[in-house]
Amino acid sequence: MKKPQVLLFDVNETLLDLSSMKTEINDSLGHEFAFNQWFAMLLHYSLVSNETNLYQPFGAVGKATLRMAAQALGCEVSDEEIGRLVKLILQRPPHPEIFENLTRLQNTGYRLATLTNSAEDALKKQMEFAELTPFFEALLSVDAVGKYKPHPDTYRMAARHLNVPMEEILMVAAHGWDIAGAGSAGMQTAFLARPGQALYPLAPQPHYLASDLAQLTDQLIHL
Repeated sequence: MKKPQVLLFDVNETLLDLSSMKTEINDSLGHEFAFNQWFAMLLHYSLVSNETNLYQPFGAVGKATLRMAAQALGCEVSDEEIGRLVKLILQRPPHPEIFENLTRLQNTGYRLATLTNSAEDALKKQMEFAELTPFFEALLSVDAVGKYKPHPDTYRMAARHLNVPMEEILMVAAHGWDIAGAGSAGMQTAFLARPGQALYPLAPQPHYLASDLAQLTDQLIHL
């Protein structure tokens, strides 16, 4: 395994802290697992979009599946509230250790980029709000291929854009499905075990395992 040239970061939950958004959605829908149900549906119907070739921007899928989650929980939520809740993802802070450790990685010479299911315009707003834009040479969205992660075309698109072989890119993510997808596509993988996240046990294990970006940075700096 070669030392990676590029560290490719997922955004939502990996870099950005969605905990306050989770609380608001749970409160609005009146159920302690509302956010989890919505996020699972969001991923599920993103994959349906892949299989049916009916690609819609992530925000549109987010609104549709939040409406579905509310219906499944027997909750009546207005269109205005659905829109407000989904837009919360545009203004999420980074996890506490992110700034310091992106700086350390950058100073060590690693190239940094993102690859997210968020739409391109939404991604730019997210990163600007979190003040993370200057760290990254490329902010990549699956909009470029019209497929959602973990479809292999999304990871291949990132490698082409960065002009780096797949095996020299390290995908950093807090989601087991993203790790499984990137690994299957030929990338190195690093799983950040954020609270509530777990690896898919039937997929190959990641090359790196850490509780947060600080721990992963220590591993990468000492390569």
